[in-house]
Amino acid sequence: MNWMDVLWLIFLAGLAVLPPVGEVHKQLVLLAFGVVQLSEGWVLRKAPERGAAYIVLLKIAFATLLIDHTGELSINSSYWPIYFLPAVTAAEYFSPLATLLWTTLASAAYCSYLYPALQEYEINAESYGLLAIRILFFFLAAMVVNRFVVENRRQIKRYQELAETLAETNQKLQQAQEEARRSERLAALGQMSAGLAHEIRNPLGVIKGSAEMLHQKLGESNPLASELAGYISSETNRLSALVTRFLDFARPLHAELTPQNITRVLDRAVHDVAVTRKDQGDSVQVERQYEANLPLVPLDESLSEQAFVNLIQNAYDAMGSGGGTLRVKAARANHANRDGVEVRIEDTGPGIPVELREQIFNPFVTTKKTGVGLGLSIVSRIIDGHHGTIRVEGGGDGSRPKGTGFVVFLPTSNEAAENHAS
Repeated sequence: MNWMDVLWLIFLAGLAVLPPVGEVHKQLVLLAFGVVQLSEGWVLRKAPERGAAYIVLLKIAFATLLIDHTGELSINSSYWPIYFLPAVTAAEYFSPLATLLWTTLASAAYCSYLYPALQEYEINAESYGLLAIRILFFFLAAMVVNRFVVENRRQIKRYQELAETLAETNQKLQQAQEEARRSERLAALGQMSAGLAHEIRNPLGVIKGSAEMLHQKLGESNPLASELAGYISSETNRLSALVTRFLDFARPLHAELTPQNITRVLDRAVHDVAVTRKDQGDSVQVERQYEANLPLVPLDESLSEQAFVNLIQNAYDAMGSGGGTLRVKAARANHANRDGVEVRIEDTGPGIPVELREQIFNPFVTTKKTGVGLGLSIVSRIIDGHHGTIRVEGGGDGSRPKGTGFVVFLPTSNEAAENHAS
């Protein structure tokens, strides 16, 4: 019970001790008013849709009973202002029109005592005028309170919308900061990788050449040494391929953007990977879902195809030899007030662990046993070079029942071209 409830009870107690003194019914009705007021919050919680209507109806009923027990001529009772309570309560909870209707009901309840009065007394025009004044005051009080309540609701709604806007802006700012930090890490690692790759490539060339010469010279004279030389050569080739990946990661990205039909780029990427993986015995069903009449998207054809090939290869790797379904989707989208095309590459594999989803685009983070962890970093750099965004959706987070989905957003030609030019 707060201090305002205490004041309410004090004021009701004051009415209870004022004339007519000793009227038990009056005191019981005032007690009922106090109980209704104190339980108002509880009623609204239990019946949020109809609770306010119940409260107003109870107050109209108790006001009518109070008038009936506080005067010989009820309609002229000195307690007639009690009808302000249901009128003001209605103004607190309802719209202006509903407030008018509730106030009309309260006024009708008060005027219901006019009929018994007419049976015993003759009421002149002045008395009718006084009655009209009282009823008009009911409406005036109700509308003044309702106007304040409606304006307060509007302000609350504005504040809520502002809070939602601020929360959304804060989330976008956090994403932008995370992308900036990731770009800084990629730049630093790229520079380091470029230096190391160049330093490693030269010794690898010497090792590979030496191993091949040994293999040729030894021939069948020393099978064991020849076999070991072959191992050295094959492992050197693998290291050379790894160095090439490092150089691809470290090489500055210069995307030459020209308007392209993105579905053609996707089809080529799907075809290239499907042909390669078919030779390896993979059984994957490919489903394409392209929205009709997609706008042209500024792309560097080679780089964008490389990015999509990497994502599709990852999908094949995730599904493994058991096969599955690869879904490639393209549709119009709007991201951060930019129109563009959203590409989804989804698989039915086991999904990416939750703890890795925030780091999956960082260098050297991988879910593959033999992976290096540069593929998705390179994809991320390519998408950044197209002024787009990429995110991952994994099974178990509510966005997908299972598998993994990579969502790439690429802005449409005009916006991307302007950003690229700037």
